[in-house]
Amino acid sequence: MKAVILCAGLGTRLRPITDSIPKVMIDIGGKPLLQYHIEWLVGQGIRDVGINLFYLPNAITDYFGNGDQFGAKIVYSHQDKLAGTAADFKQFENFVGNDQCLIIYGDNLFILDLNKFKKFHNDKQGIASIAVKEWEDPTSKGIVGLDSSSRILWFKEKPKKEEVTTNIGNAGIYMVEPKIFSYIEKGTDQDFGKDIFPLILQSNGKIYGYKLTDYHIDIGTPETLEKGRRDIKTLYRNKP
Repeated sequence: MKAVILCAGLGTRLRPITDSIPKVMIDIGGKPLLQYHIEWLVGQGIRDVGINLFYLPNAITDYFGNGDQFGAKIVYSHQDKLAGTAADFKQFENFVGNDQCLIIYGDNLFILDLNKFKKFHNDKQGIASIAVKEWEDPTSKGIVGLDSSSRILWFKEKPKKEEVTTNIGNAGIYMVEPKIFSYIEKGTDQDFGKDIFPLILQSNGKIYGYKLTDYHIDIGTPETLEKGRRDIKTLYRNKP
């Protein structure tokens, strides 16, 4: 299995902190947020890691280099413009090849049992499995409808308040099969939530929702950043 961490965001809600560094390089508990992801992946036996870059890319490449010192082999994709998450991932088609791939949104801090997630994905045999979670405010997420087998029946990205029919939504962690690349057009601005997941469902492709019950937070605002910094001491006790 390989992994791709999406890191191109501008982090505008975290300014002025992100005036000089990308959001994924913000210090949490003595090291950058992105370092937690890389160390966790290596600890799970995933050494081949792709990272997409756009905003202040040198801050990331200068720190992580080729990944050797972290036990990883990092491949970078440099973007010349902001694009949707699926368009970002399309750049790693050759890197992923015929392997399964774990996709992580780099601005999340989470605890996940990867072995359980992988077993779930392999048992279901879908094109993708999405980690989903119950959210207090699902309007900032992509909400999903699940049947009794955890198959996703529909996907609605960032619904209006009046469109919310469930609080179960996307947690920004995916396990996908290489077939997913056939749904993503090269050179477009496609997004997983807005475009690709609905497209797969419309074509009767199978996507499943893996319910995440462990810790998860989006480090996207000053408030969630401070919470993550408070939580990290207990979350990663005795962890890398």
